[in-house]
Amino acid sequence: MGNLFTSLLNSTGALRAYAQGLQVVQNDVTNSSTSGYVKQVQTFEALPFDLAVGLPGGVSAGLVASARDAFAERNVRDRQSALGLYQQKNSALSSLEANFDLSNKSGLAYSINGLFQSFSRLSINPSDTTARLGVIDQANQVSQAFHTATAGLATSSQNVDVQTRSTITEINRIAGTISELNAHRVIDPKGGTDAGLDAQLNSGLEELSQYGDFTALQQPDGRINLYLGGQTPLVLGDQAFTIHADFSSPQTRVLDQQGQDITGEITQGKLRGQLDVKNSLLPSYTADLNTLAQTLADQVNTTLSQGVDANGSAPVTGLFRYDATVGAGSSIAVNTLTPDQIAAALPSAPGGNGNALALAGLADAKLLNGSSLTDFYGTLAGRVGQGIVNARNSQDTQQQLVTQAQNLRQQTSGVSLDEEATRLVEFQRAYQATSKLVGVLNDLTQTTIDLIR
Repeated sequence: MGNLFTSLLNSTGALRAYAQGLQVVQNDVTNSSTSGYVKQVQTFEALPFDLAVGLPGGVSAGLVASARDAFAERNVRDRQSALGLYQQKNSALSSLEANFDLSNKSGLAYSINGLFQSFSRLSINPSDTTARLGVIDQANQVSQAFHTATAGLATSSQNVDVQTRSTITEINRIAGTISELNAHRVIDPKGGTDAGLDAQLNSGLEELSQYGDFTALQQPDGRINLYLGGQTPLVLGDQAFTIHADFSSPQTRVLDQQGQDITGEITQGKLRGQLDVKNSLLPSYTADLNTLAQTLADQVNTTLSQGVDANGSAPVTGLFRYDATVGAGSSIAVNTLTPDQIAAALPSAPGGNGNALALAGLADAKLLNGSSLTDFYGTLAGRVGQGIVNARNSQDTQQQLVTQAQNLRQQTSGVSLDEEATRLVEFQRAYQATSKLVGVLNDLTQTTIDLIR
């Protein structure tokens, strides 16, 4: 009789274990498309069997093991951080494309060429008032083209500032969420974790990776510590540390909660892309535009000062003016001149075209590091274009790497519906077989009881 009860108890214990296995399969199928969720596997444990000391044996549900692979997760996050960097650069630089289009007839290259062509036309007929007005009109177009180009860079800089604020807000928000999850995330003594909390945590880590690079260290109690850039604490246990941006100077800085500059620690993600664009790329383009505008204005003004106007007098006012303290590109303007004040002639030949020829010759003069003014601008436009191409190509490459990393993670730890279907059938059959055994044991027990009666 005792053996029958022991067998019955073992069978009902097995039913509970298989039922739990079925529940795990159901959770896997239900959450197969849930962000951050990975396959869970029900393990089983053989209970000790020694009837002499009262150990009846049997089987029980063991640990629900997570299939999460730390390397696969880290690989996806690393690829996401690199993708975020180039996505940001591509987005920021693409907005400049129209301003540096060499084929644009309202652009800077076209306007500069037009100015020197107006000097050339003036040299053909230096006494022609229309040709003199053409010089002044073309100079105004050059000034406007410089303003448009520098304004585009300034607008891009302002947009990047807005994006940087948004990125830092997101980083702080996600860090706060992870710290809250840490407060509820505790590994049981056998090593099990809450699959739901685990999914939320890893989904948050993957989202965070697109904004910046970080190191995630799991503690013995299951909580995750995060270090932005591998050094600055972002989350320690259930405590989050905020970061913020400092825009008080031309160079954007990222500061930790104590106000320490951590800009150099961030090497990937959208935040790094924003810092590179704001602190390096845009200033270099602006500096080149300022150099071009200042050189153009100085060379034209200097050449004009060496000639005489239509009245045979030396000019007292240059064609251009600018404020070097705020940047020649944004401040270049045309002085108020009358057509007769354009110094087209040389003092040795009043009424001639000697100075107009000298002005037209500036188009090919090597005035900037061995380059002409138009060549210098062409090089600048080429740098902008190449930067856009590089960012786009790198973005495409990183997107492919992200996809590969995600596929590898899916193969390693993702939920396979085919696999879950197989496990479901196995558990169902085991449950059905055990149920039949329980029925047989129940009948035997009842028969034995009836015999005793």
